[in-house]
Amino acid sequence: MDTRRRRRYFALMCGCLVLFVSAWAFVRLWSIPAAVAMCVVAMVIPPVAAMIGNARGRNDRWWDETSGDSTSDAWWDELDGRTPPKDQGGKSDKGDRNDRKASGEHRNDRRGDS
Repeated sequence: MDTRRRRRYFALMCGCLVLFVSAWAFVRLWSIPAAVAMCVVAMVIPPVAAMIGNARGRNDRWWDETSGDSTSDAWWDELDGRTPPKDQGGKSDKGDRNDRKASGEHRNDRRGDS
């Protein structure tokens, strides 16, 4: 997270707390409608702060951009479903079963008992 975004989020959330606490600590003594209005404003701040805190920074990688690291990009492409998973050495289990069926090697093959 970018430091600037973190500071903005922190400032907005501190402002929210100051509005809420001051509204019911001492503003309500002079004006209930003003205290309610302050709470309504404080209620709107957290979603705005979350949007600002999660906004993409200038140097942040977006979800579909390449990073320049081919290993990392291949891994993310596989997770996103853009490329099929790489075989981790050897044949897959499905391929082994198909090869056995084609060659006549079955586990319960009784033809060779005689």
